[in-house]
Amino acid sequence: MKKKTRLSDIFDRSVSFKDNVRLQKLVLVAVLFFTVYLILVVVSMPARLDISVGRPSPRTIYAPRDAEDSYATEQLREEAAENVPEVYDYDPLALEGALAEIDRFFDQVVEINDMNDELETADKVEMIQDLLPEEVAADTAASLLTSEGNLRDLQERLNNSVREVFENGIKENEVEAVRRRLSQEIALYPSSPGLKRVAEILVNPLVEVNQFYNEEATEEARERAREEVEPVIIMRNTLIVSEGEPVTEHQYSQLEDLGLIRGHRADYPAYIGLFLLLVIVFVLVGIYMSIFAKEVFVSPRLLMLMGIVFLITLLFCVAANYFSGYLIPVAIGVILITVMFGYKLALIINLILVLTVGLITGGNFSYMTVALTGGLVSIYAVTRLSQTSDLARAGFFVAVTNAFVIISTYLFFGNVSLEYDSLINFSYSMMAGIGSGIFSAVVAIGLLPYLESFFGVTTAITLLELSNPNHPLLKEMLLKAPGTYYHSMMVSNLAESAAETVNADALLTRVGAYYHDIGKLKRPYFFSENQLSGDNPHTRLTPNLSSLVISSHPKDGLEIGRKHRLPEPILEIVAQHHGSSMVSFFYQKALESGTQEKVSMDKFRYEGPKPQSKEAAIVMLADAVEAGVRSLNKPSSSRVETMVRRMIKDKLEDGQLDQSDLTLKELDQIAESFIYIMSGIYHQRIEYPEKTLKAELESGT
Repeated sequence: MKKKTRLSDIFDRSVSFKDNVRLQKLVLVAVLFFTVYLILVVVSMPARLDISVGRPSPRTIYAPRDAEDSYATEQLREEAAENVPEVYDYDPLALEGALAEIDRFFDQVVEINDMNDELETADKVEMIQDLLPEEVAADTAASLLTSEGNLRDLQERLNNSVREVFENGIKENEVEAVRRRLSQEIALYPSSPGLKRVAEILVNPLVEVNQFYNEEATEEARERAREEVEPVIIMRNTLIVSEGEPVTEHQYSQLEDLGLIRGHRADYPAYIGLFLLLVIVFVLVGIYMSIFAKEVFVSPRLLMLMGIVFLITLLFCVAANYFSGYLIPVAIGVILITVMFGYKLALIINLILVLTVGLITGGNFSYMTVALTGGLVSIYAVTRLSQTSDLARAGFFVAVTNAFVIISTYLFFGNVSLEYDSLINFSYSMMAGIGSGIFSAVVAIGLLPYLESFFGVTTAITLLELSNPNHPLLKEMLLKAPGTYYHSMMVSNLAESAAETVNADALLTRVGAYYHDIGKLKRPYFFSENQLSGDNPHTRLTPNLSSLVISSHPKDGLEIGRKHRLPEPILEIVAQHHGSSMVSFFYQKALESGTQEKVSMDKFRYEGPKPQSKEAAIVMLADAVEAGVRSLNKPSSSRVETMVRRMIKDKLEDGQLDQSDLTLKELDQIAESFIYIMSGIYHQRIEYPEKTLKAELESGT
């Protein structure tokens, strides 16, 4: 009994999961999230190595990405800082004071020499000795008792020598060296030994420090020198260390810069950071989809399809990165998403793929730029598909765009030169970028049919295939119901033009119009356009039965369409192209054949449903207008316009357009489109005289 209960619980849970759309979406998003997370963990955070300086490397290691070589960069920065000279502040007052002291001394000596009548020679010598900074012999001091010319010559020479050494700067540890230098210069003066001795004694105390070390300015200059040094880059695929080679300090630093060294603690912050980043991305994408791609957001099936496309593209990106970052084929996913879901969803997916490219390539700006522009160009190229070759053309556009962007990035970063290695690298990059565009288109073209078939998605490619006149249903319609076939072609022209006018899906509208009357294939001779022999079977039926036969063709069309596996959007147009309209002709016939009380309007209406989309509503209006205008005896322009507007007004007043989202302005635009085309078809023709007409026919004109 317990076993049965458990089995029933499991069954109930499985049933509830199948019916619970929200739970299905949650599981899908969770699976997609953790799959993407694991892929990025493996790719963007490689396995760490247990390695140390001096020990042999366990394997040969190449740089998995570009990274800054902090060791080499720091060495270059320190070398640049060491080459910066120390900054000193110059004190001009020291020179001024020294020169003033020399001038004062010689002025006083000249004044003493001029006192010939007042002082004896001995007194003069004694006064000169008092002027000198240290004691000198009397005969040395007496050498200054000479002519003023000799004194002024010595003064000038001494001033020049002092000025020269002071202007060159005297640092704290250079005072004695400067004194010795001055002594050597004084020794070369053309003066007596006594005068040279006096000059040396006078100058030595005047020599003092006039350049003071400025530590703050020196550090600022050295810091500027450090900042001017460009970082040394470890290029991707550069050999770091060979297997068995002892690891040097520089190599160990490079491995640390590349994030390949296993630290003393686990890399939990990196894992947590990546996890939080993906959470933010998934939440923002979910909000975006709930606003701009609601039909995908509410459908687990479409969410799964989108997730599969994203994962396939991500895996291709990871694989391509091992060859070149420019080869990364982001356009694969962007093309598929645009074709299957539209450009609005493709835009956000393109941005997310560019973000993953940044994580895969270590934030390389050039690779991310190529991925972004290539994706945007592919969206533009396939937004309006008119033929299957447009997908191949999209690959060509992406390839050309990639080439121009690669050239731009090389020029911007100054990586272009005529050196052999530079040219080879540039050529490889160009080939990778062009190959990315072509490869993306090839893969997208190959995957699209399988994704469409497996998930039941209707794309422009599917619709283009259905528009082929050789489609079995269209050929069958041409053979069995030629009137219906040509009616459908006419309706398709009207509907497509109107859809383009109101920005509806013109391709879906046109193809839907091709197949909207396929239900008439079941009983083609019951419809007036196929009664070529003039025999009308309705003359032998009651109005109720005739109405039943006519109103059943949308339902019959659904059966035939499902048998031929027509896509759901086409089947919706088949089922909705009459809505719940009245079969007016047989209703009036029933009224004429009996009392009004016995005739129920409900029995003379189509089963519906009413058109749920603009495309289905446009097909309904085009169908009604084409039949109405064709019924006119003399369809002049005014009568055509009156008929078109009356048919649209009748559908509007009958409530057939209530669920189609068409506005009154759009209905007016649709009417103008119908009138323009129908007036062109039923324009007034010139009636040729019989003789003239016969002559033209015979001449072949």
